[in-house]
Amino acid sequence: MPAMRGARLALLTFALSLATFIEVLDSTVTNVAVPAISGGLGVSNSQGTWVISCYSVAAAIAVPLTGWLSRRVGETRLFVTAVILFTLTSLLCGVAGDFHLLVVCRTLQGLFSGPMVPLSQTILLRTFPPEKRVVALALWAMTVLLAPIFGPVVGGWIIDNFSWPWIFLINLPIGLFSFAVCTALLRPGAGEEKPKPEPVDLVGILLLVAGVGSLQAMLDLGHDAGWFDSPLILTLAIVAALAIGSLLIWEAGELHPVVDLSLFKDRTFSFCVLIISLGMMSFSVVGVIFPLWLQAVMGYTAYHAGLATAPLGILALVFSILVGLFSARFDARVLATFGFLVFAGVLWWDAHFTLTMTFTQIITPGLIQGIGLPCFFIPLTAATLSRVPDEKLAAASSLSNFLRTLSAAFGTAMSVTLWDNRASYHYDIVAQSVTHASANTQRFVQSLHGMGIQGTRELTTLHQIVQQQAYMMATGDMFFMASMTCLVLAAMMWLTRPRRGAAMSLGH
Repeated sequence: MPAMRGARLALLTFALSLATFIEVLDSTVTNVAVPAISGGLGVSNSQGTWVISCYSVAAAIAVPLTGWLSRRVGETRLFVTAVILFTLTSLLCGVAGDFHLLVVCRTLQGLFSGPMVPLSQTILLRTFPPEKRVVALALWAMTVLLAPIFGPVVGGWIIDNFSWPWIFLINLPIGLFSFAVCTALLRPGAGEEKPKPEPVDLVGILLLVAGVGSLQAMLDLGHDAGWFDSPLILTLAIVAALAIGSLLIWEAGELHPVVDLSLFKDRTFSFCVLIISLGMMSFSVVGVIFPLWLQAVMGYTAYHAGLATAPLGILALVFSILVGLFSARFDARVLATFGFLVFAGVLWWDAHFTLTMTFTQIITPGLIQGIGLPCFFIPLTAATLSRVPDEKLAAASSLSNFLRTLSAAFGTAMSVTLWDNRASYHYDIVAQSVTHASANTQRFVQSLHGMGIQGTRELTTLHQIVQQQAYMMATGDMFFMASMTCLVLAAMMWLTRPRRGAAMSLGH
């Protein structure tokens, strides 16, 4: 499609960004709505989480199919179709009066959401003039990065002031606007590789659905089910391993693969995908543990925990614009390394948090962390696609977005289990020092007696305090590990060879 300029480009960019925003927002906004949905539809909270897991499983399956589908029907047609179907299923979710119907609608919504993020990126890059493509990446990155940050805050506010159906119904005006603008401004097929009536890789599709679906279900259900102590999780793991292994073997010899593995022959694409996946995994660990720590250890409400995470988006928004405007002057490796080093420093700072931290002390590191997020995400995304041929841009975008999303899901799933395990370890260590022979313990018990706390209440109080301290120490461990990971990723950036002015070389 030809490059646009002026008001048409601004309007199209706004519409594409809104579509991306509501898709990413919908993957997180339901996290705080599970109790409300469960209560409203008369199911348990564990059943209520199906609303989250069925969406993520369906989206995980659909994303890697995007490149193959776009080759068959065209990028623009696939995108606008996905937007309108996502919007319609959002309406169905909002009016669903039965839990099982809601799960079906959320599954369909997840399937239709899959192509939206990678194709919005591809379309933006195609419609922006070459010298402005890094700005397009910055605008796209803002929506991808900020939506998960504000999702819990928006969800909490809607639940507190309205009712759970509105977390789906707010998609209607946004989705319809995006569909109308994109349909009016985008000409299907203009500038794209012409759709090809390729043979259907049925075996590849079936293996992809079985492998990715089982893997995502395992990640979503693993913690609550006790991981591999559960026959269900063990079965899902075996199915995922066999299906994905078979998929890799099959696609390597398939003439018309549903997943184009030849993209990994390029060293820069391979290393950049690995780095951005590990980076988003670390980011997701922090994104999960930080609000959990605030609520479970520091006593914050869900809404106030969301407010404490929101400052991350302030400087992230500002620096996304600055990186978009000036990053073409810098080597992408330099910017990404700087971003990872900022992350490493802030996470090291977070690792030294204490139980006496004030709200201001808690949000300050997050505010600074917002500088690093766009500095690594935007140039790294540009570097990932910098050596990809134009005809493979949609396939590369969908594959990199899929692996990034899957890595974030893996980090989210494993972080809670690892956090609990570290807390148990620290609890055992700290509890050994809480004895009658300890002078500190005796002084503390005496102060409890002075407050009238004795007997069973005394033991309960001691247990709660030791547990609180154990989780505080576990939180520090998680931040420290994420900090060290970012240092490794900063070094790994220099294994890549992105083109100079990476974003401007896209579509070469």
